[in-house]
Amino acid sequence: MASLVMVVSGANVWTMKNAKPHPTGFWAEEFVTPHRKFTEAGLKITVASPGGVAPTVDPLSLNLAYNSNDADKVQEQQGYMKQLGSALTSPMRVEDIDPDRFDVIFLVGGHGPMQDMAVHPTTGAVLVAMLDNPKKLVAAVCHGPAGLLPASRPDGTWVPKDRQLTGFSNEEETQAGFAGNAPWLLEDRLRISGARYIAKAPWTPHAIADGNLITCQQNYSAGVTADAVLKQLAASV
Repeated sequence: MASLVMVVSGANVWTMKNAKPHPTGFWAEEFVTPHRKFTEAGLKITVASPGGVAPTVDPLSLNLAYNSNDADKVQEQQGYMKQLGSALTSPMRVEDIDPDRFDVIFLVGGHGPMQDMAVHPTTGAVLVAMLDNPKKLVAAVCHGPAGLLPASRPDGTWVPKDRQLTGFSNEEETQAGFAGNAPWLLEDRLRISGARYIAKAPWTPHAIADGNLITCQQNYSAGVTADAVLKQLAASV
């Protein structure tokens, strides 16, 4: 049985350019959809957060406007997370992740990762260990690739350098209304760091697999990202 650790942000605010805190957390759909697929596939799942902080669901992710105005979908996501109980509310500390114990690390998005995972050195160290091992998989959804930013080796080499990847685009951040007040934009930072960033049209399901790194563009891509993880796991058996 393959083992997977899903890392969710422990942040509940995103500090904007004007220094005001914007309520945030992890994006519900980006957690629920992959978690369900991984559970149905029989994977052993552990949830972790920086510091083992009880994670907060990004309130926008439960807004009807972000869920096709489908109240039943929102209620179903809330119910799914509630039934997980302490597995979600009392997560493992990222600092305690042993890369040898897990086959996959999966970084969930929402704006929360822009606040904590993007500057969390232990997240970076775990990702370096797993990306440098071709038998391991690293996956990240939407703003989850922010967690890749601290993934540098001791010599300063950024491990995803020259890899094809994606994440929430500047155009999507603009359309979502945050680009003007964001302290930095994910697409910009990934490009500056040395990634070969590739995006599709805004809000189009889009995932990229480059070796053992799988990334996706936004919440509508969470399912295809999980499918790509399962496909690679099946191929490695």
